[in-house]
Amino acid sequence: MIRNTFIKEITELARDGRVKIAFFIVLVLLGISTWISSRQYNSTNQQYAEARNAERSIWNNQGEKNPHSAAHYGTYAFKPKYPLSLIDQGVDKYAGTSIFLEAHNRNEAQFSQAADQTGLARFGDLTPDFILLFIIPLLIVLLGYNAFTKEREMRTLVLIKSQGIAPWKLILGKWTALFLPILVITTLVIVGAGVILSNLEDFGVFKWSNLGILFLVYICYYIVFVNLVLIVSSKSKKSSISLVLSLAIWIIACFVAPKAASNFAETKHPYPTRQEFAANILKDKKEGLDGHDPWNKQAKLLEQEVLKEYNVDSLHQLPFNFDAYRMQKGEEHNAEVYFKHYKYLKSQFEGQTKVYVGLATLSPFLPTRFLSMGVANTDYSTHWDFSDAAEDYRIKMQAYLNNDFAKNSSHGDWSYKAEEATWKKLPAFEYSPPQLAEILSRNSSNIIVLVAWLLGSFSFLFITIKLR
Repeated sequence: MIRNTFIKEITELARDGRVKIAFFIVLVLLGISTWISSRQYNSTNQQYAEARNAERSIWNNQGEKNPHSAAHYGTYAFKPKYPLSLIDQGVDKYAGTSIFLEAHNRNEAQFSQAADQTGLARFGDLTPDFILLFIIPLLIVLLGYNAFTKEREMRTLVLIKSQGIAPWKLILGKWTALFLPILVITTLVIVGAGVILSNLEDFGVFKWSNLGILFLVYICYYIVFVNLVLIVSSKSKKSSISLVLSLAIWIIACFVAPKAASNFAETKHPYPTRQEFAANILKDKKEGLDGHDPWNKQAKLLEQEVLKEYNVDSLHQLPFNFDAYRMQKGEEHNAEVYFKHYKYLKSQFEGQTKVYVGLATLSPFLPTRFLSMGVANTDYSTHWDFSDAAEDYRIKMQAYLNNDFAKNSSHGDWSYKAEEATWKKLPAFEYSPPQLAEILSRNSSNIIVLVAWLLGSFSFLFITIKLR
């Protein structure tokens, strides 16, 4: 019975002109979006390599200079483009691609792709993740909304029941017939993306295991939609009603629930405004040591402590340049201030994430979206990780420069110039994104919610449904 039902459903789908057109459109959209994304990926990677090499060359060749001047001259930390961003670009478009590293200040990432676009960007981009997250669930609705209602409308359901066939066999046959085309499309997309990424000259951290996990995430997402559409169809008396209800589920799951979750999370755990954030940092900075101001109260206290520690009467008797030492202590104070305020931002972000996970019980879209971005290394967590790595590098860079200034000059000697080789000795900024195991651990709540959706929808479909 399962086999006969499967063959019947597949044959009907193959003969239906609407299905052929829908499949053709989805495949064309996926092909175009993958081609566009691969071009963007190649272009961005090329720009990243050129900018990184150019910036390093500028840093290495700045000539003899005072180390503190070099600290203010600064350099850039560039965020690499990750291979699976070809499938899911996540927040990369909005989060910025580079961070300016300089003395005294922790800067935000800048030069985001969205900032360079015109108002037409409000219409959205054609990307593979848009097709995978929004269009394929819609395709499932269009393929399966009348799976049971057509049997009811043609009165063939009565004939099937009169033969004493178990409902679960009929359900399984229809489920398999609806799921198979979706499985084929998803497999083509994922394998196609893997082949493209494998043949790129610089596919960096790309791993088939990450792509395999992404495939499983989307398959689970589609299975939930297949189950929901079949449940609606089995409960509806008419195909028109089933279509409307299925579309309503699609709209709520893919559009309403994510927007509502975003607004609710932002209301419950709001970020401070940019002005408030900057003002709070400036206030805390002023209350501590100012490395540039020798008359600062904290600077005078530091001076007394150092003189006492080295048992000397004058700063000129110290074995190092106290000006540079004071600036390093000022940098350490600034780093603590930034750590405190960015830690608060992180706590707000984590609070919002918990709200999202809690509301993911309303829609399978939310855990799928977060898992997809996480595995593709294009989520906010990865951006935070990159931002923290850049700040850690900035702190070490300032310590390196201030220590060179302190060690090779005496107090008051601002004419000291470090050799050009000094800049080359500073290691270049390197960043490795979180590994798959860490990503999955970090998204364990999303995995649990998605699995709960999977099992719950299966249970409801096969256990509670009684065909009438």
